[in-house]
Amino acid sequence: MRRRRTRAALGATVAPAAALSVSTAPETATSAKTTLADVVPAPVEVTPDDDADFRLHPETRIHTEPRSTEAREVGELLADALRPATGYALPVVPAQAQDRDHPAISLLLDDVGDELGPEGYRLEVTTRGVTIRATTPAGLFAGTQTLRQLLPADIEADSPQPATWTVPGGTVVDHPRFGYRGAMLDIARHFHTPDEIKAYVDELVRYKFNHLHLHLTDDQGWRIEIESRPELTTVGGGPGTGVDGVGEGFLTKEEYADIVAYAADRYLTVVPEIDMPGHTNAALSTYAELNCDGVAPPPRTDTAVGYSSLCIDKEITYEFAEDVIREVAELTPGPYLHIGGDEAHVTPPEDYRAFMRRVVPMVEKYGKRPVGWNELVRAEPTTDAVVQYWHTDTEHAELAAAVARGHQVVMSPANKVYLDMKYDEDTPIGLAWAGYVEVRDSYEWDPADHVTGVGERAVLGVEAPLWSETLRTLDHIEYMALPRLLAVAEIGWSPQESRDWVSFSERLGKQAPHWEQRGVDFYRSPQVPWVS
Repeated sequence: MRRRRTRAALGATVAPAAALSVSTAPETATSAKTTLADVVPAPVEVTPDDDADFRLHPETRIHTEPRSTEAREVGELLADALRPATGYALPVVPAQAQDRDHPAISLLLDDVGDELGPEGYRLEVTTRGVTIRATTPAGLFAGTQTLRQLLPADIEADSPQPATWTVPGGTVVDHPRFGYRGAMLDIARHFHTPDEIKAYVDELVRYKFNHLHLHLTDDQGWRIEIESRPELTTVGGGPGTGVDGVGEGFLTKEEYADIVAYAADRYLTVVPEIDMPGHTNAALSTYAELNCDGVAPPPRTDTAVGYSSLCIDKEITYEFAEDVIREVAELTPGPYLHIGGDEAHVTPPEDYRAFMRRVVPMVEKYGKRPVGWNELVRAEPTTDAVVQYWHTDTEHAELAAAVARGHQVVMSPANKVYLDMKYDEDTPIGLAWAGYVEVRDSYEWDPADHVTGVGERAVLGVEAPLWSETLRTLDHIEYMALPRLLAVAEIGWSPQESRDWVSFSERLGKQAPHWEQRGVDFYRSPQVPWVS
């Protein structure tokens, strides 16, 4: 998805366009030749060879593993990304023995070693071409994202450019630290369109994220079609929904399935969230029978939390929950289904436990692995349930006890990776309840020792949530996510022992020309030496 926008597009409702440019950026660094070590997230092993640069030219082809549909599809995605700026045909053809001496980008499925896992790859650049080898198509795709970063920033243009398309020589051996590397987009507080969601997918996969958590329901709106409860979207997602009554809309089943397929083609798994038993006012105001008194409360468009709850004692509550879980599970081929569970302040503790003890098995009944915010552990669900930690403290007895019982954790501490937190007091959109979160704050922490009692073996991965109370446009999404999103990408992918703020900030600064060429907005943090 390509688009060209100016900063004037950032205005929308929340803040004037110029306001989103506020920052005191350092002097920009001088643009220099891309090196093999300039990639974000940092690869595991890089061996440069200054005498082995490869130059794309009009005769370059993309060779893919013979008889592999998946490898060919990865090749087509790469070709689609490179054709506009180069103007080259870049035909995608099966690799043949007689082609091995022909300059090409080769995507080959091979045994690259168990240590690289299903997403690892080996990339070799010589004067004759680029070869990416991986055990799986997912590894090939990850390698192509590295290759895209190694090309000059003009590769992002949507028309032919007078550039020399040089790839620095050498080898990269790479694989991720954590299997789950996610980002969350809230489309309940403000609905974001399918095109906006796909644009965010495009940004995520560039930096090797492999999960997109979609927060689909909340007090202010219900954003996924449920055929058995049609008014959830016609009322709960209709006019006047969203924070401040701005942001109506919902995903039809067809639109949701299309987003899931679009993401899957790029090796990104969608994790849907239906938040229960709290954060449910959109449902409660639509269907009166879900309330204990049978009276529907008025819709809410403010940003208060913790005041709503499904009626725990009514059987219809569980019929409703099962209908929703069944329909969402049927649409979602990925392994996870998120049931929220946070901030259920008006649900008595025993009622909360009773609710979750019935609902968690429903998720498993429909073939999905349950995920919930860290309050879920209070119900002591089966240890297959994944706990998403969002609090800000580093001593958390409930989480440590859950890990001791065998739970895995996705780490999302709000004061580190909540992308809706303001960068500083001058940030015109966003919230600050977890504090100001600059790029370095998002980078300098380790999921394996952040919370006492939660070690590396218990960490399934990391996730960066982006809540939409103050967001209105794709520009707002980009401005709040970038550049902090890349800090989370590196935490999730790169070895902890090799992470270094100075190196990261320099590599991060070199992303600016790529973003500018694509018309992507971002915050020019004064902590980063941006390249012009």
